[in-house]
Amino acid sequence: MRPAELELERVTVRYERHGAAVLDGVSFAVGEGERVALVGLNGSGKTTLLMAAVGLAAHEGEIRVGGISLSRRTVQQVRERVGFLFNVPEDQLLFPTALEDVAFGLQRKGASGRDARERARAMLDALGVGQLAQEPLHHLSHGQKQRVALAGALVTEPSLLLLDEPSAALDPRATRGLWRLLREQRAAMVVATHDLGFAEELCTRYVVLEGGRVSFDGGDGARVRELVEGEAER
Repeated sequence: MRPAELELERVTVRYERHGAAVLDGVSFAVGEGERVALVGLNGSGKTTLLMAAVGLAAHEGEIRVGGISLSRRTVQQVRERVGFLFNVPEDQLLFPTALEDVAFGLQRKGASGRDARERARAMLDALGVGQLAQEPLHHLSHGQKQRVALAGALVTEPSLLLLDEPSAALDPRATRGLWRLLREQRAAMVVATHDLGFAEELCTRYVVLEGGRVSFDGGDGARVRELVEGEAER
């Protein structure tokens, strides 16, 4: 039996040694090909959870990716299995043009320069920004940068995608195109999002965070709406 793509056991994160826990004893697992929406209000711990899963936030407890226990020794091995989208695309765009940035991950994995550029251009086309391949990244809008960053996360065909607000700054048409594209991916996904409509189109399971703890884990989208809207009103 294959291990889960992502497993968290009693994961706690504190940004200050004796401060309040941002994540407090979080446990759940994501199986092969499963698409999970990570839902909660601002400050509930969604971004922190994704960062912890790739070693960008120190944690207590156990995190495993594809059966590999996350530690200082294994962090690079873990990251090789993950496609990660930051909620601020500038945090992950490193190269002068969109094409160079998306091709870089493929070249790191051994693809030739020509093959990497061809595959990068195809992914940019799939996300509706192929015409921007040679544009300087600093000329692009936030939404365009978001799609370029997502292309970089998808192009290496990782087994696990961790996506932080992937539909942010997209218009309705682009949002529809995005969830359709993501549906075609074979990777397991954890999608942190405030957009419940987007989550309902893409995901079959919801993990709701409230105050750094899991308050719901299941497939009932209507119940999730009730929980999130009720929390927002308090």
